Amino acid sequence: MTTHDDVAGFLSRHAPFRSLTSDELGELAANSTVLEMPTGRIVVDSTAPATDEIWAVYRGQVQLFAVTEADPAAEPIDVINPGGIFGVSSLLTGESVQFTARTNGSSVLIRLPGNLVRPVFNRPDGVSYLAEMASVQFAHPRSDIEQAFARRPVGELLHSDPVLVSTETSVRDAVRHMTSMRSSYVLIPLGNSEYGIFTDRDLRTRVVAVDVSVDSPIRTVMSAPARVVSEDRLASTVLIEMLEHGLRHMPVLNRRRQVLGVLDDTDLLAASTRRSFVLRRSVALSVTSDELVRAAAGITELVVDLVRGGTDVIAASGILSVVIDSVVRRALELTLSEGVDLPEARFAWITMGSIARREAMPSSDVDTALSWSDDGGQETDRFLHLAARVHEILDACGLPADRNGALASSKRFARSRTQWLQASQEWMQEPLKDHGLIMSSLLVDGRVIWGESSLHTVPLGYHRMRDDHPEAVRLQLLDALSGRVRHRSFRDILSRRSGTFDLKAHALTPVVNLARWGGLSVGVASASTPARLGAAAGNDLLTQDDATVLEEVFVLLQRIRMTHQIEQIMGGRTPGDVVSLAELTPLNKKMLADGVREVAAVQRAWLHTAPPWVDATGFRLARRRP
Repeated sequence: MTTHDDVAGFLSRHAPFRSLTSDELGELAANSTVLEMPTGRIVVDSTAPATDEIWAVYRGQVQLFAVTEADPAAEPIDVINPGGIFGVSSLLTGESVQFTARTNGSSVLIRLPGNLVRPVFNRPDGVSYLAEMASVQFAHPRSDIEQAFARRPVGELLHSDPVLVSTETSVRDAVRHMTSMRSSYVLIPLGNSEYGIFTDRDLRTRVVAVDVSVDSPIRTVMSAPARVVSEDRLASTVLIEMLEHGLRHMPVLNRRRQVLGVLDDTDLLAASTRRSFVLRRSVALSVTSDELVRAAAGITELVVDLVRGGTDVIAASGILSVVIDSVVRRALELTLSEGVDLPEARFAWITMGSIARREAMPSSDVDTALSWSDDGGQETDRFLHLAARVHEILDACGLPADRNGALASSKRFARSRTQWLQASQEWMQEPLKDHGLIMSSLLVDGRVIWGESSLHTVPLGYHRMRDDHPEAVRLQLLDALSGRVRHRSFRDILSRRSGTFDLKAHALTPVVNLARWGGLSVGVASASTPARLGAAAGNDLLTQDDATVLEEVFVLLQRIRMTHQIEQIMGGRTPGDVVSLAELTPLNKKMLADGVREVAAVQRAWLHTAPPWVDATGFRLARRRP
């Protein structure tokens, strides 16, 4: 038999009752009712009027349904295990409950009186619990969004109006409003199209953790200004931005800079995707290189779960890139902690290649570069030593260095900011000297992941490349067109005359190179392949139709690559881009052949099209040179 002391002890171990005194716990337990219920018993009916009580699960389990139990298609929206409570929203708002609660197995429940429980939610622990409940208990179905969110603008994913409060609203009232609106945030208008935001995380870190009064105005604890996005941004790009900055909420504005609503991570992330947050936290908390190696071991499993869980391949690739960035960043920080005396503000670590474009695959290697302030010229050897140690750690983490030597531990990829700026100018003036085309292609993709962004000077001149260095732009296009897709090679596979086809070298790289040229032709340097194609559409050579075709083929190739590599991982093999006829399904075989044919058609058409700033004849002649 469950006694009052048992109930008091039980409540003292669970939120939101942990901060109650022994006398308060005793009074609450003495006025509570303990009920034993068989499996399938209805505890709360969504059709019943509001009651002045809440329920706690002492033993067993309770399932919550969004519809009445009579509906045979009902699926639980939440599961309450021992220590959990339900009915709080109804208690605090006075409205009828919005769910049906049913025991799942023989259970023991505690019915708690509202008059004694209600004051609990005025305390910091109670306020914190309300915010947590608002963020997880009423998560809405996401299956339709998870299926194809990546190609949709975020404005289409909003499911409710924004939850707003004024700057002088108290923390207590703001959290009550969050609870009543079933929201995990409130927005605070600041004027000039700027907003503050207050979330459950702010409550924990800025109120409860530092013992700030819940009567304080919300303006003293909000995050401001909140990072915002426009309604036309693609969901996949917003997802990566949220992951990169560690955000769980993103206000969405229309073209008039008016807020339409707020996306949260449940709008964009499948359940498996959330593991990237956990993994990156493990990476960030690693205090030794061995701990980092153990944390990074979860990357492969994460990617497999993302793809098998239905996450869009573009989003999965972006998430993988963000996670790799976090490992590289931590490897650098650990190396610095080992005693290398190089002040943070004096250098920048740059990632390049597919990871920089946020298009990483499980097979991707790590391309890196270093740039430092001009007063660090006497420390070149120390920078090279630093980079070598970082790559040593990354190798142990299963993140191999670039096979072609694009590494920060090489003098070619480790220079001062002025040296990089001078080199990039020389590459644009004489792109055929000192591997200028190749270096430009590598460094223009570069993205600073640690240190001062201003030290990455290479992209500065590329924004005006079309106007200031038209010959360099022409040679970039020549280089892109010289990498013809291997249509004939693919036909050999289909006719069994050849055994392999390299998805990256024979099909993807030409698309990436064309997109890079397209970006440079309109002043866009570092960006993803789809973003470059979209920006360059209409540049006198790349039509909107061509851009759409190339982007569709890029997404197709990335999907086939990812699927192929996941299958290799599941089979215990090292992931790679070389496929054989036997490894391609009939559908993928046809789609790949069609995609390669489309890219080849675009390349052929471009060779016969000459806008005012392009000499197509020169391209054809140059292509015949050895």
